[in-house]
Amino acid sequence: MFVLEKIAVVNDKDEIVGYEEKMLVHEKGILHRAFSVVILNSNKEMLLQRRSLVKYHSPGEWTNACCSHQRENESIIEAAKRRIFEELGIEKIELEESFVFQYKCHFSNGLWENEIDHVFIARYEDYIEEFNEEEVEDVKWIELEELKNWIKDRPEDFTYWFKVLMREVEQREITFPR
Repeated sequence: MFVLEKIAVVNDKDEIVGYEEKMLVHEKGILHRAFSVVILNSNKEMLLQRRSLVKYHSPGEWTNACCSHQRENESIIEAAKRRIFEELGIEKIELEESFVFQYKCHFSNGLWENEIDHVFIARYEDYIEEFNEEEVEDVKWIELEELKNWIKDRPEDFTYWFKVLMREVEQREITFPR
């Protein structure tokens, strides 16, 4: 079910300049604020989600545990925690902002992503047993070296922003919490 939702529109300094309807933002390629949550466990595995086959763009592609947008009257960390619960059913998780990157991508269906993306990292040790099937097709834990090889061998399996995120992790030499 599609819900009208207004998301934070920003300038190139990541300052909120207003709120616009999410689909309009993606149709016009308006710069907006987003977040990506990377979840790791003590086995050096990352939690991936495969996007629902009915998503408005990038359906069926693998990506980080959770990503979305900040709404009016919530902080970006509140937005991230809200979506982790809505998509994966995780109620309590500690998030640490690691870095921010910007990217722009035009999809074959005519929509755009033009985002300043705040990346949060978290530890989580349980399996995801139930998830929101309107948002998520599947989830899996994967060892980081195996993930890097998969991305190299089959980049078309992954969302555009996740590949950018992983390049940023490598370039910045980000070390994940143990």
